[in-house]
Amino acid sequence: MLSKDYGYWMDIALNEAKKAEQINEIPVGAVLVLGDNIISYGMNRTIIDNDPTSHAEINAIRKASKKSNNHRLIDTTLFVTLEPCAMCYGAIVQARVSRVVFGAYDLKTGACGTCMDLKSNQCFNHTPEIIGGVMREECSKLLSDFFKNKRN
Repeated sequence: MLSKDYGYWMDIALNEAKKAEQINEIPVGAVLVLGDNIISYGMNRTIIDNDPTSHAEINAIRKASKKSNNHRLIDTTLFVTLEPCAMCYGAIVQARVSRVVFGAYDLKTGACGTCMDLKSNQCFNHTPEIIGGVMREECSKLLSDFFKNKRN
């Protein structure tokens, strides 16, 4: 159970997103928590790693699995600044992450209810709790400012 509010953890995920921005990656950050303990951090690294799967969520899950020496991350909460895509949602299901809390909604690839709704699909053997829109404005602004600067 988390004793700190979601904003506390989302601030940490936003710091990871800002680190991604500093290396010219799309600014998405994640933090994976068990109770009140951070298990791992992740940020987008698709460009720097030349790896289309190197999303913040995947990187946080990979690090946590290695650290815990377990492919199951039961009772964890994943905080991420952007709604997970279908690939990330699949990894979340496979890892058995219990809850996902995201900030900005993703109108193009969001798989937790915005573009598609994988959380309502009855085919999965695990369904994490999904909470969206936490610090939505801050998370959205970071992304929109990044792309605005890219266009200029």
